[in-house]
Amino acid sequence: MRIDASRDDALVFRHGDVDVATYVHRPTEPVLESPRPYLMLRTLGGDAATGYRPEDHVWHKGLSLALPNVGDHNFWGGPTYVRDEGYVQLPNNGTQRHMGFARIEEGDVALVVEDLEWHAQDGAPVLREERTLTARVLDDQAWALTWSSRLVNRSGGPLAFGSPTTKGRENAGYAGIFWRGPSAFTGGAIHSPEGEVGDAARGRAGNWLAYVAPGTGIGVLVHSAAPGGEQPWFARSAEFAGLCPAPFFHEETVVADGGRIDLAAVVVVDGADVVNRADAARDIAAEIFERKDNS
Repeated sequence: MRIDASRDDALVFRHGDVDVATYVHRPTEPVLESPRPYLMLRTLGGDAATGYRPEDHVWHKGLSLALPNVGDHNFWGGPTYVRDEGYVQLPNNGTQRHMGFARIEEGDVALVVEDLEWHAQDGAPVLREERTLTARVLDDQAWALTWSSRLVNRSGGPLAFGSPTTKGRENAGYAGIFWRGPSAFTGGAIHSPEGEVGDAARGRAGNWLAYVAPGTGIGVLVHSAAPGGEQPWFARSAEFAGLCPAPFFHEETVVADGGRIDLAAVVVVDGADVVNRADAARDIAAEIFERKDNS
């Protein structure tokens, strides 16, 4: 896997003649959308596997780390869900800022290590992050990306990581490493280890979910790589294509000033048979666990 670092705003992961992923680390979207780095993904055949700024939610961008409730801050984009009021547009849309790359390595497993700072809308520091991305080809149909983020609280006080559900909105616990599919993926099939489950997967705990686009066979499988085993999931297919291991779906996690939290996932992009990639994703997730244990 090669990495083209010639652009000022993005890294491009390339296999053969195909740009399988473009990592935009200097986004230019407005503050309302909580600007953050994001990945646009393609199959090895060049077909799009992510969506960007769809009309229904312009703050959805490819694959990104998006957190709607970090203390009083919104790092998801758009309005914030307020208990007993609904969604309200507040002056709290934060920004994730690229500070530099510590490592960029090409090879069978390409590696990127990035330093980021998360700032409140008024510019105050909230989090410091070390983000690690890897990319590898599995075979002639599929490739896998890992995303691992270590977040350190720099706000000066405790931060509660939550979701709209922890604020009172039923079954809307989105927060975490979020994949948004292209509009053409709407109405696809969501699979779990138990079989096809559809939108009923939302809120349930598990290790992985896979999404298969209608009529194409193109699929994306997301495997959680977080400590503690199974996590709840945010999943949609009827309204739009979206998957997200959502550790703060049902309960808040409070992190003290100077404390840290780890989030990680494996994403497999497949042109034909993604549901059968769960074992490969599990093995790659184990590598992330090992790396965390040794750090």
